Amino acid sequence: MENSKLPLQVWMLAFMFISATRKGFSCLEFQRQLGLSRYETAFKLMHKIRAVMGRRDSLYQLKDMVEYDEGYVEVATKKKVKDHLKRGKGSQRQAQVAVAVESIPLENPESGQQSRVCGYYKMEVLDKVDSKHVNQFIKRNTDGEVVLFTDRNTAYVDLEKVVNTHFTVVAGKEETNDTLRWVHKAISNLKRNLLGIYHMVTFKYLQNYLNEFVYKLNRRYFGEKLFERLIIASIHPYVQ
Repeated sequence: MENSKLPLQVWMLAFMFISATRKGFSCLEFQRQLGLSRYETAFKLMHKIRAVMGRRDSLYQLKDMVEYDEGYVEVATKKKVKDHLKRGKGSQRQAQVAVAVESIPLENPESGQQSRVCGYYKMEVLDKVDSKHVNQFIKRNTDGEVVLFTDRNTAYVDLEKVVNTHFTVVAGKEETNDTLRWVHKAISNLKRNLLGIYHMVTFKYLQNYLNEFVYKLNRRYFGEKLFERLIIASIHPYVQ
């Protein structure tokens, strides 16, 4: 908010609207709700708040048992360029997003049935899905003393160097869905969120959209407290 020409009331309303819904607002709706005359003002305001969300979540690391995989998100591309790009996985139309989540094992004391619940999430845009970039993501977002679950992608061959234990699951629908359940669910929800609300995002701002999605996902049980926590994060990112 420093050096901003916007009234404090507009900032407070912006925090309220962004924190009011789990799914988020389109920029046009955000502009209308705030009564702003220029789309560019609303756009910049939203992305400043999303940057705060990402800065806040960067203070935390994943612990214990962690699921990891990548999602491929289609980004806005000019039509004259888009027509010359290949389709499908690995296409330049798509951005690679690293996704990791704490996967906490639980056991029913009566039936002995085992299950997993999700904990904290992390998502980052990757320049490339290879051993170097994946290792850097895992090293940056965990303390290393984790049990990591992945599929058998060749990009994961050196993960033993950055984590305590690395388990791979054979690529198969049932096995993969069971072991990587929460990370795949997050990827599915992310794609639905981006397409349903924003329709298409540019690569330049994709990380900010990920910041908002993950910030809200990690605080899915905060309810009305999300508003005040977001204000605290914007004023001082190191306040716990």
